[in-house]
Amino acid sequence: MDKRKIVVTSALPYANGDIHIGHLVEYLQTDFWVRFQKMRGADCTYVCADDTHGTPIMIRARREGRAPEDLIAEMHARHSRDFADFQIAFDNYYTTNSPENKALCEDIYARLDQGGALLREKVAQLWCPQCGMFLPDRFVKGTCPHCGKEEQYGDSCEHCSATYSPSDLKDAHCATCGCRALETRETEHILFDLAKFKEYLRGWLGEHTPPDVAKKLQEWFGEDQTLLPWDISRDAPYFGFEIPGYPGKYFYVWLDAPVGYLASLKNWCGRNGTTFEQTWGDPATERYHFIGKDIVRFHCLFWPAMLHAAGYQGPTKVFVHGFLTVNGEKMSKSRGTFVSARTYLDHLDPAFLRYYYACKINSTTDDIDLNLDDFAQRVNADLVGKITNLASRGRSE
Repeated sequence: MDKRKIVVTSALPYANGDIHIGHLVEYLQTDFWVRFQKMRGADCTYVCADDTHGTPIMIRARREGRAPEDLIAEMHARHSRDFADFQIAFDNYYTTNSPENKALCEDIYARLDQGGALLREKVAQLWCPQCGMFLPDRFVKGTCPHCGKEEQYGDSCEHCSATYSPSDLKDAHCATCGCRALETRETEHILFDLAKFKEYLRGWLGEHTPPDVAKKLQEWFGEDQTLLPWDISRDAPYFGFEIPGYPGKYFYVWLDAPVGYLASLKNWCGRNGTTFEQTWGDPATERYHFIGKDIVRFHCLFWPAMLHAAGYQGPTKVFVHGFLTVNGEKMSKSRGTFVSARTYLDHLDPAFLRYYYACKINSTTDDIDLNLDDFAQRVNADLVGKITNLASRGRSE
């Protein structure tokens, strides 16, 4: 019997901050699953990478007076160290700022264009005169037009979950410099025509996503619902890959980030005597993504539709987990419950958290609670107490 051939990914951590204990839910869950598959004899390859492009990286590097490449190199080293110290065994941990990713993005873009899956439209977008740039949705803040909650981002409200365009916000201002005299300017953008793949996605969801995720996403497929075109371009200044034939236009980070899965695998293949076509491109290969529920839209609508339109193999299954809460509440710096991976490692054994998460993780999108009293009790009773007792019995016999 032939070995199962499996490719596994975790969502790419953004290179603008350190790994924290909330991130680790996903990487530990994936690591447990991959180790299990390898123990069963599967040919299982676990790849990941730093997500390195976009406006936040560019702005932070500019603020710190250094090149974005220097910033992402530093963060890659820090992320790699934290993952290694938590015993997360990637087969390849790479970067989206790579020649493989650039080539794959350009190939997918060309295939989408040739297949008639792209639109070019004039888009009205907010411009910050102080920053001298068009503002991505997440760089606009204001008052939600639906519930009136202040300081919400330009794409959706964290309070009432409504979605809207940045221009709909009341009291819209630049999240970077605070400028409130934003201008509306017209710029041409390239969009992926998602609506063309509505029927494909409707059928794909039930087979390739967990039942609760499929049920939630099916809300997008009612008779009165329209899948809007997805903007895949951004204007300069921007840190990323420039779009061929469009000087001053760059691939949106949410296009090149998931392509980074493929790029990391391609890089691994080049160092291990195989090819990308023999791995991801092999119809017999199983392909699994592990992600958090906050990025379901990108991985279960845009990503499979884009791969399908470009003639690439899509994921076999997308596994989705919930958020981490601490003592039943969101992680909070003011409460001292927002803990970086490195801070944890400075004080406690990584095996303790690995064990606790293994006890709590399940196959649903329900949030996972790190109850600190329960954490201490389980570690002391299950790990310290039982293992010490086992060692004591072994000596006595």
